[in-house]
Order: sequence, then C-alpha cells, then structure tokens
Amino acid sequence: MNDPVIYGLEPDLDAETFQGVLVESGLAPRRPAEYLDRLDRMLRGSDLIVTARCDGRLVGVARTLTDFAFCAYLSDLAVARDCQGLGIGRRLIAETRAAAGPETSLLLTAAPGVEDYYEAIGMPRVPHAFRYDKER
Repeated sequence: MNDPVIYGLEPDLDAETFQGVLVESGLAPRRPAEYLDRLDRMLRGSDLIVTARCDGRLVGVARTLTDFAFCAYLSDLAVARDCQGLGIGRRLIAETRAAAGPETSLLLTAAPGVEDYYEAIGMPRVPHAFRYDKER
C-alpha cells in the first residue's frame, strides 16, 4: 500500500462497505456480517463512525456509541488484513478519541487473542468491567 491513508468521519457509511471491511479484517465471524439489515441498524445506531480509506477503498473502521460528554464505547475496530501493522488501528482510535472529545472516556472489549495489540499501543487495561453477552 503506497497511497496515503485518508481518515474521516462517515456517518452515512453503507452496510455493504462495512461488511467488506469486517470480512477483510477477519472480524466478520464475531459480528452478524451475513445480515446486511442488522449491519445497517448497527451503523444507523452509531454516534461516531471513523474510517480509513486508501485510494477510495475502505481499509479500516472504528464504530462508536457515545454521548460526547462522558463515555464512549468503541464497538468495532476493523482493519483489512493486508493493511494491518501500518498504524491504521492506532490512528482510528486516536481519531475516535479526538472526535468524542476530551471529556469522554473510551472503552472497548478486545476480541480474544488480540489483547496484546491494545497493550502494545499503550491502551490501559480496565480491571473492573462487567458485561452480559448478547442472546442472539
């Protein structure tokens, strides 16, 4: 990848394009990627969608739920496999933090096996978190 990566806010990102980066990143098995209507609802219910594009191709996305005043939950962080290791994920997180604002704390749940990535980029681990898993 020789072209520069362009980062931006894309509140109207479409479900098919989102599906493509989920598949290309390897995150699809952990998301309802086969259901475009559900992906569309996920996108429409998001408060902040930060993207990374290279030559027009979506190579990364950070999808966040936030109130822009206190908290932000980064629900999806996906970077196409052929673009991983280039700092795109780190930059998507930085852009998300900047867009959510300095008054918000950013929380995410790491997929199993990638916890080391977040530690390597200096994201602090939260010791006291709880969650209910989805029912379907």
